[in-house]
Amino acid sequence: MKRYSFLPPASIQATIQLPASKSISNRALIINALGKGNYPLSNLSDCDDTQVMVKALTERGETIDIMAAGTAMRFLTAYLSATPGEHVLTGTARMQQRPILLLVDALRTLGADITYTANEGFPPLLIKGRKLQGSEITLPGNVSSQYISALLMIGAVLPQGLTLQLTGEIVSRPYINLTLQLMNDFGADAKWRDADSITVAPQPYRSIPFTVESDWSAASYWYQLAALAPDAEIELTGLFRRSYQGDSRGAEVFARLGVITEFTPQGVRLRKQSVPPISRLEEDFVDIPDLAQTFVVTCALLGIPFRFTGLQSLKIKETDRINALKAELKKLGYLIKDEQDSILTWDGERCTAEQTPVIHTYEDHRMAMAFAPASFCYPNLRIADPHVVSKSYPRYWDDLRTAGFRIVEEE
Repeated sequence: MKRYSFLPPASIQATIQLPASKSISNRALIINALGKGNYPLSNLSDCDDTQVMVKALTERGETIDIMAAGTAMRFLTAYLSATPGEHVLTGTARMQQRPILLLVDALRTLGADITYTANEGFPPLLIKGRKLQGSEITLPGNVSSQYISALLMIGAVLPQGLTLQLTGEIVSRPYINLTLQLMNDFGADAKWRDADSITVAPQPYRSIPFTVESDWSAASYWYQLAALAPDAEIELTGLFRRSYQGDSRGAEVFARLGVITEFTPQGVRLRKQSVPPISRLEEDFVDIPDLAQTFVVTCALLGIPFRFTGLQSLKIKETDRINALKAELKKLGYLIKDEQDSILTWDGERCTAEQTPVIHTYEDHRMAMAFAPASFCYPNLRIADPHVVSKSYPRYWDDLRTAGFRIVEEE
């Protein structure tokens, strides 16, 4: 098992070109394909998830293996259902354990021809693409926003458009809004009809030049580094003040932990206050679940008790992130508690830390990136299977080296 050990710098003075947003890249690729776009998309993400999407859309093989890319699995399920052709859509063993029943059932109500080739409700899927005739779907609002986005994006090419009714609590609304904004940028007519329903007119996409913004989710690890380093001034390029990305709210949450954001023409500049301005952090992560690991680790290491709600989607991510966080932080001496499969709390309770903790990453890129900054507090820390960062931020370790980290590969 490969692992990395770290020697962090005494201070960080660095300018980092962040990766492009995976969320925007993958949506833009699907929309551009549905619109048969003639303009190339600029600054696409170079992460695994986007690369498998590009390969799937360009090669259109009989069997499409999206490996561990959950976004690609969901978006391509809808795209292939509405596009002529016959394909088997599959992925890793873990991907074949991630449920997709709700999305498949929703597509079947529109007339999609989808068959499970192994276990009911899970990939692999045999998809026979054809013109879909349905126009109305009702879904629980607490399903993955990627299901909702996958359906919305094909709505513009349906003969009657699409009306999507969401019931109950709507989680991850910013990701839905991101999808709607991108659809409208490419010429669709998609909007909230009221607080619980969305309409998409049968209006084709148009081809436009488009540049992808840098990734605010990736930026969160540099905010974390700024919070934990003894001294730091970090510039992150390619971020927009008026961002489509819901994870941009992380800047406001980090301000409460003492990291100040200054917007520049190139992006943002980060600096830290000497003492965090709060003694406890309570936050609802229902709109920003991908930042949960960053803030759980950061708050624990700063000694700031927390109560984080809205984490119900964490158990069906690349791994069960709730249990993974509890297990790995215990190695560092922190006893995190969970409630109702959707809440994580820490009231300052400690246990004996391991002398040489090895953080397992569970095939989850965000586990690796959220725990690496802990090396400021735990110099004997190791990260196992560090290659997992390629899923969203392939240059993460190189960028840490640019910032002054010495990283040693061990077997």
